[in-house]
Amino acid sequence: MINRMIVANLRRRPVRSLVSVVAVAIEVVLILMVVGLVNGMINDHRARVEGIGADIIVRGGGASMLTELSGNTLPLKMAAVFQEVPGVAAVAPVAYQLGQAAQAIGGVNLAEFNAVSGGFHFLKGGPFHAGSYEMIADDLQAASAHYHIGQKIPLLGQQFTLTGIFEHGMGSRVFIPLDVLDRLGGTPDRAATFYVKTRPNVPIQAVVERLRKLAPSLKVDSLNQFLSLFTASRISPAVPIFQRVMVGIAVAIGFLVIFLSLYTTVLERTREIGILKSLGASRSYIVSVILRESELLAALGVGAGTAASYLLWRLLQQVYPTLTLEWTWQWVGWAAVIALGSSAVGALYPAYKAASQDPIAALAYE
Repeated sequence: MINRMIVANLRRRPVRSLVSVVAVAIEVVLILMVVGLVNGMINDHRARVEGIGADIIVRGGGASMLTELSGNTLPLKMAAVFQEVPGVAAVAPVAYQLGQAAQAIGGVNLAEFNAVSGGFHFLKGGPFHAGSYEMIADDLQAASAHYHIGQKIPLLGQQFTLTGIFEHGMGSRVFIPLDVLDRLGGTPDRAATFYVKTRPNVPIQAVVERLRKLAPSLKVDSLNQFLSLFTASRISPAVPIFQRVMVGIAVAIGFLVIFLSLYTTVLERTREIGILKSLGASRSYIVSVILRESELLAALGVGAGTAASYLLWRLLQQVYPTLTLEWTWQWVGWAAVIALGSSAVGALYPAYKAASQDPIAALAYE
């Protein structure tokens, strides 16, 4: 009976009900998109670093967690020194330079990089030649920018020829010869980081300790240690703050719309509430009616928001392949809990006001 009455009330005010559902849906979409974008970028970068296949990473003492932003400060000659450390099988220096739209361009010597990573898996074309104005790009970058083999692409103020498209997950999305990047970037014979591959059956941590003793001013971590530190707060303290602010704004939207919708509904239904109370409806019954109404609106909004965010995620994947937005059922659950909770809180005062009405005054209303 109570459920039929709630549905009838919502159908009686279709525009207001629709606005409430849309507001909750927007709340859910904002939460899923903001969290998905931040988590997607972090996890994508972690996966690409892990995909290189190194066992140890060596960075400058003041280097950022994002090696692309660390600057090319390490002398390339250190690679030969690290190569002599017992247990080291291969060392690959990598330099970075930010191109257009803050795109990270990696500079590598292919022979050294292949010795650490096992080599690129080319889907089209092949590798570049050392010292040349040639480049390779991963499949997602190529799809996003509509690259094709042999195309001339402007990078760092020069025209580079695309020689190969490789499978994504190998650090940067674009690579050029290390010596060319250093020359164009004004950092000759420098690298941002060294990736180290250890010999089979050699304890990685033992090699890490040897490298730390050899270069105490540098940051030396096993790749597992480095990746375990890869969190939003480690990358930048502003990232979790941004997440919390955006989620807070989303919650405020849902709270305010539900509050205003139910508050005005209570005012319009003064006589109806008076009749219910005169027939013996208790305060808890009146409160439950209002709360159930808010939760039904919120549930419909959660469903609509989840569907909208999924469709938006799929659309963005097609339009922007390099935009790594993460959509998970775990965060769908959290978004649903947040939306339902904020809606319940928004309905508390209208429910209290309805339950506190004097039935005689309510029956005399108008």
